[in-house]
Amino acid sequence: MVRRGPPAKGHKARPEAKATRAPRTKVKGAPRTDALPSRAEIRAFLAQAQGRVGKTEIARHFGLPTEMRPALRQLLSEITAEGGAAPVGKRTLRAPERLPDTAVVEVTGTDPDGDAIARPVNWGGEGRPIVYMHAERRGQPALAPGERVLARLHHVSGEKYEGRTLKRLGTAGEARRVLGIYNKGRITPTDRRHKAEWEVPEGEHGGAEHGEIVLAEALPSTGFGLRPARVVERLGMSGEARSVSLICIHQHGIPDVFPEEALAEAKRARGVALGKRTDLRDLPLVTIDGEDARDFDDAVFAEPDGEGWRVVVAIADVAHYVTAGSALDREAWARGNSVYFPDRVVPMLPEALSNGWCSLKPEEERGCLFVEMRFDKSGTKTAHRFGRGLMRSFARLTYESVQAHHDAGTDPEALERGHVGRLYGAFRALLAARERRGTLELDLPERKVELDPDGKVLGVSPRPRLDSHRLIEEFMVAANVCAAEELERLGQPCMYRIHAPPSEEKLLSLREFLSTLGLSLNPQGQLRPGDFASLLAQVEGRPEARMVHETVLRSQSQAAYEPDNIGHFGLALARYAHFTSPIRRYADLLVHRALVRGLKLGTDGLTEAEAARLVETGEHITGTERRAAQAERDAVDRYLTAFLADKVGATFAARISGIHPFGLFVTLEETGASGFVPIKALPDDHWLVEEGNRRLLGRHSRQVLSLGDPVEARLREANPTTGSLVFDLQMGGAPATISGRGRRRKG
Repeated sequence: MVRRGPPAKGHKARPEAKATRAPRTKVKGAPRTDALPSRAEIRAFLAQAQGRVGKTEIARHFGLPTEMRPALRQLLSEITAEGGAAPVGKRTLRAPERLPDTAVVEVTGTDPDGDAIARPVNWGGEGRPIVYMHAERRGQPALAPGERVLARLHHVSGEKYEGRTLKRLGTAGEARRVLGIYNKGRITPTDRRHKAEWEVPEGEHGGAEHGEIVLAEALPSTGFGLRPARVVERLGMSGEARSVSLICIHQHGIPDVFPEEALAEAKRARGVALGKRTDLRDLPLVTIDGEDARDFDDAVFAEPDGEGWRVVVAIADVAHYVTAGSALDREAWARGNSVYFPDRVVPMLPEALSNGWCSLKPEEERGCLFVEMRFDKSGTKTAHRFGRGLMRSFARLTYESVQAHHDAGTDPEALERGHVGRLYGAFRALLAARERRGTLELDLPERKVELDPDGKVLGVSPRPRLDSHRLIEEFMVAANVCAAEELERLGQPCMYRIHAPPSEEKLLSLREFLSTLGLSLNPQGQLRPGDFASLLAQVEGRPEARMVHETVLRSQSQAAYEPDNIGHFGLALARYAHFTSPIRRYADLLVHRALVRGLKLGTDGLTEAEAARLVETGEHITGTERRAAQAERDAVDRYLTAFLADKVGATFAARISGIHPFGLFVTLEETGASGFVPIKALPDDHWLVEEGNRRLLGRHSRQVLSLGDPVEARLREANPTTGSLVFDLQMGGAPATISGRGRRRKG
């Protein structure tokens, strides 16, 4: 099996913990020299230094002149990448502290590929090393969050390690749990990675009935036969309308029950008085959301301003109701964000707030934080102003209705003539600025699952992408940029939304794939988002366009929340912070509190305790966001499987979306459902993986299956319990052969 390699130099796909702050080391200068110190000399200096040191202290110690600072900066970057120094904050370094060759680690989550991520259990040094665990041996269940193992460690760079399991030590805190379907004394896990069933001894079934979804905990095992487990919770019958989301909620460990104390605080909430707030009640702000939206936390307004535009974005004042250290705050921090399923939402805040006082309902007064922005006619921002206000939404609009009014040149009854046209006028100016900036825009439509009242899947289709969607996105992006700029101006801590450029490792893989299609990326210098935009423009309308978009997406780093800013690569922005959705994202709530404190808008601003743990909070809410995304994708996949369950034997148009030594993955063109084609389901041959998992070659038949190839896939199995699909390929037609250059041609 080919294993994904360690994170490459500069890799930012996973949230990195920052070292805790230590005193700067004071050093005395040395005689001036025109030669850079060696790597060994710098490492020795860091080792003897008492605390952290910066480039200035190092240059002074070695007597380097000012003109040699750029060369020193490059040398320090290389030493850090090699693991010879550990970064502390933005501009200082310290000697690295290493983990031993073997150590006990605890699994804290998984990466997007499903591999475990762990932390050392006993770590007294600075920083927080992160261990990327190799997959378990064939036949062994995957490592689960909370599980502890004795691992052999290999240092990669900085605070990154790779780990291999030597011995599994069990789960920290509570017994290991399994979610599955109860079936006459046995439990079939709902996680497709767990193949083995569990046995429920007599008297341990907890009243569970055949076909019920149950949560069970492991019992001591003799080492023979199936592993025993005790049913501890019954969650409902498999196949019921709510079963899919329930499985995903429990499988991914998403908190879905509010503590009584938090519910009581939410019930005590009341409307806000005008007081010192800015009165926005006569400003015709409107909310624009999807037809199935469950909360409304942003409202917008636009009008001409000379030759430019004035845009106001008002956001629900969640900070007024959820104060630091309260029961509501503790629960919101733990959840990190809301999680959205086709049939329900698991909110970050109780319904009394998320659908009540913090929802900007039409014709109801609501407290808000707002930003007033001014742009010139080309979309360049010229000024902004934040405030705390009292508003009244004039209308609850949907993307579809706004687009229809714009196309027809009309306006909703609640609004004066020209209102929608002015929104689109401001949008076009902002869009022009975005296009000049050059951003990464991937055309990967979101799948919408349509359910009937009983929870049965009626269909799965891509959500339409309208200009009204882009209008709201542009207004929100502009407001988020202003929030980051304002907090920097005020000298306040900020929870940035960061997105690093792609790593060299991922770019190499992307370039290898593009070369098979006759495409390329500029190899010179630092890539910009606009370079990807040019690439995607080249494949527009081509059959392989969707595969190129998906591959470019996989090449990107994952966005994260951090208090140290590195910019947002995808949006081509130097600073960016989430401000516009505090109902459903804890990061936005922190930004609201920081603005309240910095602008002296109240006593419920960011506290010193919160500011001190921003690094920890950023890492935590990055993890909860990724957990939510995985759960939401898992739910859609399970609904898709349920939708296709009665179509076994049918054939679908598909494309090859993944190639591995043990088989390949296909994605259906119509629904976006993905499934597996086992290697044994291919024609009898000796199949070889070539070109970095980009194609399969039949040694005897010379038949070729390449990534992105269109194929006909026949559905063999659909298992709604695990959400897994298994296909066969229809291998009709003449076999493919290999030319002298290794490219495919028809024989």
